Amino acid sequence: MKDRLLEGLNSEQRRAVETTEGPLLIQAGAGSGKTKTLTHRIGYIIDNDQAAPSQILAVTFTNKAAREMRERLAKLLHHDPSDRSFVLFMGTFHSICVKLLRRDGSFVGVPQNFVIFDETDRLSAVKRVCKELSIDEKKYPPRQIANIISSAKNELIDSAQYKSFASSPIQSTAADVFPKYEKVLKDAGALDFDDLIGKTVELLEKHEVVRKKWQDHFKYILIDEYQDTNSAQYKLIKLIVNKNNNIAVVGDDWQSIYSWRGADFRNILNFTRDYPSATVIKLEQNYRSTKNILDAAHSVISNNNDRSEKKLWTDEGEGSPVLVVPVANERAEAEVIVRKIQESVDRNPATYDDFAVLYRTNAQSRSIEETFIRYGLPYKIIGGVRFYDRKEIKDIIAYIRLIYQPEDQISFERIVNVPARGVGAKSLINFFSWQAKNSFPLSTALARVEECDLLTPKAKNAIRELNNTLNDLREISEGSPPYALIDFKCC
Repeated sequence: MKDRLLEGLNSEQRRAVETTEGPLLIQAGAGSGKTKTLTHRIGYIIDNDQAAPSQILAVTFTNKAAREMRERLAKLLHHDPSDRSFVLFMGTFHSICVKLLRRDGSFVGVPQNFVIFDETDRLSAVKRVCKELSIDEKKYPPRQIANIISSAKNELIDSAQYKSFASSPIQSTAADVFPKYEKVLKDAGALDFDDLIGKTVELLEKHEVVRKKWQDHFKYILIDEYQDTNSAQYKLIKLIVNKNNNIAVVGDDWQSIYSWRGADFRNILNFTRDYPSATVIKLEQNYRSTKNILDAAHSVISNNNDRSEKKLWTDEGEGSPVLVVPVANERAEAEVIVRKIQESVDRNPATYDDFAVLYRTNAQSRSIEETFIRYGLPYKIIGGVRFYDRKEIKDIIAYIRLIYQPEDQISFERIVNVPARGVGAKSLINFFSWQAKNSFPLSTALARVEECDLLTPKAKNAIRELNNTLNDLREISEGSPPYALIDFKCC
């Protein structure tokens, strides 16, 4: 099988696959077949019995990339991708950290059944703290405060340390919110996305026995999209690499686009400084684009002073010239797009199905869609709301969280009126006010809701019925599969 694992690779891809020992930096230009190279490299290591699948840590930037790589690898090695015996530690930084914290998080005070706050949950928690502190939300938007806290966590700065960094009024406000936000998380038995990495770093940094266990476990580490790692992820990698430094990173500083959320492209530029014995391999053959596109891209990126040196090339031919059209605003841009499409359809045997319009953010689609409608051009938006962002899915997850974390107030706020129970905003404020006055945990407040004189009989009855439902669900959860909870009628 060894020869088959090297089939279809160019010379540099093959060299990257066969270089298994010691630190390796693969500078992979756009469209250069990095996923194929990574997949074949993992397969090569497994096929040569250098490591079992579970001893390989492969970190990807998205869950989709991990799923695609896992499927490719299973096909390459003739394994069923659903075979649970063929287990790799493959996923995003966050999913890998979840696995480590489920196993060893108790060392740093993380409960094994912790729940994870997504962006919506985080913002809800910050908004609640802002209300408690009577913060003017127009002057100090909760979303901005949440982003400030997230940025601090990505730099591994905790709430106590952040006070000394706060200089502007919005930062000082965030410093007041930060510790109370952390308490909301703790009371709910929850971690946010930033905590997943931060707590794992703390775990490995403070507990040598755990660090050594995972260093010994992972014989080979592969990191994709290394140019998009932030400070916390960079430190995590340094902590988990074993003494043999069998780490391979793949990336391209030219493609670093996430500096706005803490990514530091210098991590990939400094790899040879961190690992002086590193082998550097450049994947420069592009399989995706024409020469004109590559030349245009290179003429732009060459203006960057702080960058790696490489020159992409292709066998795909010259291709059509790249057309750059300066426009005054987004409406003018949409007009140009529509006009170009309509001219091509009128002049050539082209159809509207032959055209695709790509945009960086969802907000940009509005002016384009409006112009398409105005001119009568048919179109279809590809994509939509992600599965786990759908309201009904988030509602179900909130119920499940409350079953296992009875003090999760954010989840309670989400489902207290799902389905509609007649508990209005004022009733909820009164309930929380009574709860805070008596210093009751949420579970106690729900159990003793009859004692709350601030609620109407209707609101009391609704909350009591919800508490009964949650208790019924907890009983079911002890001896039934997860789907039984979802099948249970919550109304």
